[in-house]
Amino acid sequence: MEGWRPRDEAESAAGWRLWLALSGRLWPSDEWDGTPASAVGGLRAVLAECDVIRGAYAGDRSAAVLRLVDSVVFVVSLPVELWRDDGLPVDADRAALLHGDLAGVVEHVAEVRAVLARGGGWAELEAR
Repeated sequence: MEGWRPRDEAESAAGWRLWLALSGRLWPSDEWDGTPASAVGGLRAVLAECDVIRGAYAGDRSAAVLRLVDSVVFVVSLPVELWRDDGLPVDADRAALLHGDLAGVVEHVAEVRAVLARGGGWAELEAR
């Protein structure tokens, strides 16, 4: 994944918002009801924040942070679309599939967070 440097204060703030959104819970919490639909709830929150960031750049697709937002939306949307309406508790096979999908998201999010932290100047926060 390529580097990112904010071009101005607004893009720095957008990068920070994305970094914070990606810092939230991606794995199900202790209150998880055992359904895939519930498991992807945190991912839906990430998509909502990505929509807010995109909205701030309506008509200005040149902001570099949007490439990162777009990559997050692409990776996060796949498991959300697949699992969002699945309200049946998982069995062992479905749990393995769901875990694999969530693990892929977590891996991508870690890369995006690292790029944001380096480019935004808050890399020391990423080390925590």
